Amino acid sequence: MKQLALDIGLAPVPTLANFVPAGNEAALEHLKLWAGSPTRSPVPTCLWGASGSGKTHLLLAVREAFREHGARVGWMDAGTLNPPDYDEQWEAVILDDCHLYTASQQAMAFNWFVHAQTPSQGSARWVLAAATLPPSDLQLREDLRTRLGWGHVFQLHALGETERRAVLRRAADERGVFLSDEVMDFMLNRFSRDLSSLMLLLDQLDAYALRTQRAITIPLIRSMLENE
Repeated sequence: MKQLALDIGLAPVPTLANFVPAGNEAALEHLKLWAGSPTRSPVPTCLWGASGSGKTHLLLAVREAFREHGARVGWMDAGTLNPPDYDEQWEAVILDDCHLYTASQQAMAFNWFVHAQTPSQGSARWVLAAATLPPSDLQLREDLRTRLGWGHVFQLHALGETERRAVLRRAADERGVFLSDEVMDFMLNRFSRDLSSLMLLLDQLDAYALRTQRAITIPLIRSMLENE
């Protein structure tokens, strides 16, 4: 029964459709056009913005869009300790957390970038990257930094409180979970307010509520903090 409950509470996959674009409409439309077109331009795209502004959500959403069309992509983030060699079968290269790359990760990201833009066969591939700073301010090797900045560059803006509440409400509804205004006030006032942290908190609350067979209330949140 416990395993069944955990399966029911799986978080929804990030998609372009479930991204709340408030203030970031241009970036979202750009990604929809590029991810959905088989004749996409190979000009690279870089997203930058503070933590919680939606960068990783959008990159994961683009990867999912490619997968839905049966396409393979190369993915690297700061946790990719041993990135593979470039694969000619990839239709795009996605680079997340560029600002955190080690020297070896920067070297591999540059290798991927060059191979994607000048492949040995076929047309050039799209490169999509994300970081917390604009490319010109990134502390990266010069050849990688300049390549990240020569294409389309979009700044992402974190959601305001109204939009943040709407995202939390929708995410809870997608999980079949009810969040009262009292619980939402508690989450926003007592925990980190960036969206990534709030979504992680919701995942933890959902799993804990399912295990304990209780609704999400302030006492349940306190219980979870005491016991986990």
